[in-house]
Amino acid sequence: MKVSFQSNTTDAVQKGILVLGAFEDNALFARTNELNATTGGQIQRALNASSFKGKKDDVLSIPVPNGLEYAQIVLVGFGKASDATPLSLEEAGAKALAVVARSTQDTLTVDLSDIPLGKEGLARFVSGIEMRSWRFDKYKTKEGDKPKGPENVIVRTGDVDGAALAFNRLHAVVEGNFLTRHVVSEPPNVIYPETMAEQAKELAALGLKVEVLDEAKMKALGMNSLLCVGQGSVRESQLIVIQWDGGTLGNAPVAIVGKGVTFDSGGISIKPSTNMEDMKYDMGGSGVVLGLMKTLALRKAKVNAVGVMGMVENMPSGSAVRPADVVKSMSGQTIEIVNTDAEGRLVLADALWYTQDRFKPQVMIDLATLTGAITVAVGYEFAGLFSNNDRLSDQLTEAGKVVGELLWRFPLTKTFDKDIDSDIADMKNVGSGRGAGSITAAQFLQRFVNNVPWAHLDIAGMAWDKKDRPLSGKGATGFGVRLLDQLIEKNFEK
Repeated sequence: MKVSFQSNTTDAVQKGILVLGAFEDNALFARTNELNATTGGQIQRALNASSFKGKKDDVLSIPVPNGLEYAQIVLVGFGKASDATPLSLEEAGAKALAVVARSTQDTLTVDLSDIPLGKEGLARFVSGIEMRSWRFDKYKTKEGDKPKGPENVIVRTGDVDGAALAFNRLHAVVEGNFLTRHVVSEPPNVIYPETMAEQAKELAALGLKVEVLDEAKMKALGMNSLLCVGQGSVRESQLIVIQWDGGTLGNAPVAIVGKGVTFDSGGISIKPSTNMEDMKYDMGGSGVVLGLMKTLALRKAKVNAVGVMGMVENMPSGSAVRPADVVKSMSGQTIEIVNTDAEGRLVLADALWYTQDRFKPQVMIDLATLTGAITVAVGYEFAGLFSNNDRLSDQLTEAGKVVGELLWRFPLTKTFDKDIDSDIADMKNVGSGRGAGSITAAQFLQRFVNNVPWAHLDIAGMAWDKKDRPLSGKGATGFGVRLLDQLIEKNFEK
């Protein structure tokens, strides 16, 4: 999608789709009112014949009045101006785009002179349009199965430079989110550990430092916990390290660690066949790391950050790790494997230890599609938050509210921790019973973070969706990129 800004003092080229606005009780924006008057009140008459009231979430496509040459007009309701937030304006833009997502029109003109929050509000609205435009139709061969929708957005404004600058900052986040959605959507015969490493290497062109540790290097470091997960696969496991040095030289980085299981069959503890195809997105946490690092580089964030991605494929075979095996992690702690389908925590154990040991980060956050139990607890509206640090937990929760990526904090206690003690090793990789599965998984991870302020985000219910969300359609959501970008901007940039 190409976005351009033009002065609203020049005559508009009337083609494609026009987006206009109204506040609650159909208080028309100035430009809407002007066009209504020009057309002899035809816009107002169309509104009077509809249920549109200008409330938040109201969107209406109306016939084009005589005298205008546009192909379609979409009217967006903004509710009360005083209630507008950056998020609500983004969602309004996304709703407008959703109405015309299958249109054959190539151009969308946004003419919203009275939009709340000024140039920032306009940039947010257009960012919402862009967020909702993403689709994954790479493997569809019939043109009829590829809805086009508008590819060009013209934004009319009284402050072209200011609005463009505000939008460019948001566009960097959208670009990172789209990269995450893309790699999460690709099938597992296309995205696997080695090809994920190739995706990461492409980011070096943006000024990021990218390293890839192969199995030999990880074995030399003692990463047997991570390596055991991929030993049943023909794909070689990888540890990907991406660094962005945009902050003060010598400042400790913010570390983001992602689980990257490119396909999770469950291993020897094999999953049921129903919905197993969904397990291509079990690398969603690593996808977020990849997208976030791209965003930080694109907007030249004033922060030092490191992203670490533990990439494996969990497959059953004669060489696969077995229930009852014991492995020694990089930390020196030993782990009894009770269930090979509790593999993500094994990957993260070594990735977290490596990250805190090498980079000495000021905070460390991991993201993982870790447990189905988290969806039992909070459904598909929240990601689970687990942390050893109240301040970091509060910062994450607040950032999530701002961008609409919500978190719900769960407890970590000695009782839950004791539940993963093993009779023959330092720990086992699952708890004793069916209860508190997400918590015992987090307790397992906590044993590998030492005293670093740390948070674990269980995004199993949020990385992929089978219904539309305000800013994304069905499929990969990119949940986490906007959240962590907001966290870093507000709390860690100098």
